[in-house]
Amino acid sequence: MRFTHESDVESFRDEVRQFIADELPPEEERLERSRRGGFETNEEEYAYTMGFQKKLADRDWLAMAWPEEYGGGGASHMRQLVYNEEMSYAGAPVMNMGIAWVGPSLMLYGTDEQKQKYIPPITSADQWWCTLYSEPGAGSDLASLQTSAIRDGDDYVINGQKIWTSGGHLSDWGWLAARTDPDAPKHKGISLLMLDMKSPGISVRPLVNIADQHAFNEVFFEDVRVPVEQRVGEENRGWYHLAVALDFERSGIAAYSGGRRNIERLTDIAAEHPQLVENRPGVRYELADRMVEVNVGTFLAYRVATMQAQGLLPNHEASASKLFGSELGQRISRTGMHLLGMAGQLRGDSSRFDVDQAQAYLYSVSGTIAAGTSEIQRNIMATRGLGLPRG
Repeated sequence: MRFTHESDVESFRDEVRQFIADELPPEEERLERSRRGGFETNEEEYAYTMGFQKKLADRDWLAMAWPEEYGGGGASHMRQLVYNEEMSYAGAPVMNMGIAWVGPSLMLYGTDEQKQKYIPPITSADQWWCTLYSEPGAGSDLASLQTSAIRDGDDYVINGQKIWTSGGHLSDWGWLAARTDPDAPKHKGISLLMLDMKSPGISVRPLVNIADQHAFNEVFFEDVRVPVEQRVGEENRGWYHLAVALDFERSGIAAYSGGRRNIERLTDIAAEHPQLVENRPGVRYELADRMVEVNVGTFLAYRVATMQAQGLLPNHEASASKLFGSELGQRISRTGMHLLGMAGQLRGDSSRFDVDQAQAYLYSVSGTIAAGTSEIQRNIMATRGLGLPRG
């Protein structure tokens, strides 16, 4: 199969590649930054991320998928696909929760005053948002959340705990799902609130991940007051607003373009150090298998974006792309460990190669949990794709 984009899309790809070449540091420095962690880990990486995103904002690329009336670029699905593909391949710091779901929710459910106040600082990269969803007892079953928001005059009073909050210690604002009606069925008593992360009563404590980095946090709320005017949408209807995703490109292409670059790095290492393959001849077949899988996954992602461009609504197709991509990331990491052998266990500056394979391996563990577990994706594919009954 030969897949080709329209000429204007390919021209845009060239534009993105040139921007990356002009604005990102050399790949060696980007690799070193990846070893230290992403924007959530420390002030230096946060400043690097925000600086790059301000450059994106200046080109109307930060929120390129948003409608122009909300400060976006009104880009087509295929342009978004190419943008995401190239940025991920380069390891560019483009993740932004305000762009991913705060802004889209405000577009649909926010008041005019909320849109005017909160959307511009998001699209200009002047404010950073964190997501306050998961709790110790509410992860995949998020509707079981227990953090409470009790109405008291013109405020809600928040009490409870959130966990796995990426960048919570660096964020300006939080996007909070809380229970406003404890007596309602679990899906019908939740509201969405926007809160200033510097509000009295908020405590942010670090959670060090398996790769020895501080990206996650647990966040505690003790009688935190949030004005009612900062609720988004109807009270107790937050569950139905929570998972909103406007018709933006959500193909999962990042897993495959990033995976492609990782396989290329490992292949380069194998070529530069032939003794690695001599010691483990079977690894050459693993590398070939992984590249074949990257190509297969790329077309899964292209399929999702193509459906969206045709006005269709991908469902199980997006789950298939996410599932295959996250599990492929783990297979690529294992292949890297097989290639490097015992040397693959060395961390950071101790590594003899231009890759911290130990860190990549540790990071890959969360791939089948984050953004929806593999089990959830398989259930979606079974029920909505194959029409199988719920177990």
